[in-house]
Amino acid sequence: MIKDATPLNAISQRILDNLNSAVLLFDNDFRLQYMNPAAEMLFAVSNRHMVGLDAGQLLHCPGDLVESNLNRAVELGRPFTERELSIPLSDRRSATVDCTVIPLYEREGKGGVLVELQQIDRQLRISREEHLLSQHQAARDLIRGLAHEIKNPLGGLRGAAQLLEGELEAPSLSEYTQVIIDEADRLQTLVDQMLGPNKLPRHAEVNIHTVLERVRSLVIAEFGDQILVERDYDPSIPDLYLDNDRIIQALLNIVRNAARAVGEQGDGNITLRTRILRQFTIGNIRHRLVAEISVEDNGPGIPGKIREKLFYPMVTASEGGMGLGLSIAQSLINQHGGLIECRSEPGCTVFNVLLPVENPNAKK
Repeated sequence: MIKDATPLNAISQRILDNLNSAVLLFDNDFRLQYMNPAAEMLFAVSNRHMVGLDAGQLLHCPGDLVESNLNRAVELGRPFTERELSIPLSDRRSATVDCTVIPLYEREGKGGVLVELQQIDRQLRISREEHLLSQHQAARDLIRGLAHEIKNPLGGLRGAAQLLEGELEAPSLSEYTQVIIDEADRLQTLVDQMLGPNKLPRHAEVNIHTVLERVRSLVIAEFGDQILVERDYDPSIPDLYLDNDRIIQALLNIVRNAARAVGEQGDGNITLRTRILRQFTIGNIRHRLVAEISVEDNGPGIPGKIREKLFYPMVTASEGGMGLGLSIAQSLINQHGGLIECRSEPGCTVFNVLLPVENPNAKK
């Protein structure tokens, strides 16, 4: 119960205690007087350990202007809301919140300030995932349409070149028809790569750590001592019902990209990490258990200008790359009801592969 600021009666405290949003109550000097259970969960601390702290020790506003923003609410005499603020928490965590500041008054003119933090990470993540899924589907539809338009004339060009080659009198001229045939085949292969696998998946129970060890050995064989590949595995993850080859291909595309990003900097480090997420939503489907496979590297990061379209075909951050690896990886993971997410900043890029443990393709 609050003593030095606006007091809470039993009904008010019961309401605040049962709110899903975090509520912090500060006195006139902006010292904490109360935090509800939702705030305790958000900050991972108890109310009794935090009472008396300055607002600036708890909250972080753009420009570190916490007290000036609280003063602004008091002086204006009306509440205001800041949207999508990122606040640091303990254990290097952070949360995205909508922050509402409400001035409180008593008859003597004294009062305090109530701060409500509504965590919106989950809504933002679901919205981002739905955007990724729709973005990928739009790209797939575009590629299928282009593939149809490209393959037909390619077949005609190749056939005409073969017929022409048979009619040539000078064998030396066949060099030119062979160029046409080779280039037609190259374009055909490129289109097929963009479309991804055209065979039905073959699902079986797979240990995801066996898959990761296979990917790790392939990347180490390819890049040698240029990089250090560490593991941080959760042994409690059960076997998943997957197409082993497709998951290896998807993860290999991601880890190879990470290896290329860090391979030339001398201290290149990649961490393969697995965790279980409970009651987790992928897109708009909620799953009881989801396996999270993270590929983290300490490379230079992904340029901001391509971050939003990273999973489109022909988009690449590496010089000389074709930009198909991540598009294909996303497609292969989507086929398993999963999704690939990415966050990146200089010195830390993380790709999270999310796969439902209870896959709809699993045997009943």
